Amino acid sequence: MDDLTILNEIHKGVTMGMSSLEEVAKKSSDNEFKDELSTQYNTYQTTLDKVNEAFAQIGEIPDDTPMAQKVMGWTGIQMNTINDSSNTKLSELLIQGYDMGVIKGFKLLNQSPEATQSVKDILNGFIRLQENNINRLKKFL
Repeated sequence: MDDLTILNEIHKGVTMGMSSLEEVAKKSSDNEFKDELSTQYNTYQTTLDKVNEAFAQIGEIPDDTPMAQKVMGWTGIQMNTINDSSNTKLSELLIQGYDMGVIKGFKLLNQSPEATQSVKDILNGFIRLQENNINRLKKFL
């Protein structure tokens, strides 16, 4: 895969993650948990800034995340928290999303030996970010 494809995948993952964090934060009344989500949101913003900078350097703009995918993400959160919006349930949902992102990230790395080192660095950072977020949420399970 080329750099543009990888950057678009990271951009999609970051924006979906940020959207999910916003929706999950609305479901919780626990300030400690909300603070954690805010911290994670801010780290996603830092990654998004790096991705947008990389797009600018190659003279491109990111693809929009398809509306259907956005709606499915929102609907999934709503459906999975109808009967249980505890920190445990919310953490579980986020961890599942982060796990999918880690898997996708490693697939991109393994299938893209020709990617530039700078894009690989952004992708590796995104993978580490998600792994770190998983570890930070474990205390809320």
